[in-house]
Amino acid sequence: MMKNMEDVQKMSKDSMDATMKSLDTLSKATQAIATEVADYSKKSFEDSSKVMEKLLGVKSIEKAIEIQTDYAKTAYEGFVAQATKVGELYADLAKETFKPFEAYAAKASPAK
Repeated sequence: MMKNMEDVQKMSKDSMDATMKSLDTLSKATQAIATEVADYSKKSFEDSSKVMEKLLGVKSIEKAIEIQTDYAKTAYEGFVAQATKVGELYADLAKETFKPFEAYAAKASPAK
């Protein structure tokens, strides 16, 4: 009976340790994602402001179309790159968040 109680206490401690490690990873990764998104948003706003300034000084429709086309291409490429980067951060978040539980699950599963 005493051995079982010790095993339960050990499993509880291991579970708590895995949970704390997972929450720490989740916190850090979420902060990194938020920082990345905020930086991208700031850069995107700055870029669109620069384009608007250029458009206000344009003398011909052709030049305005050229500026807008270049901006659209650059903005699209930047968005795709950013979406890929954030997607990778989320994938890493998922892997790293559940990593502490892999070890815990291996310990908790009955030996064959």
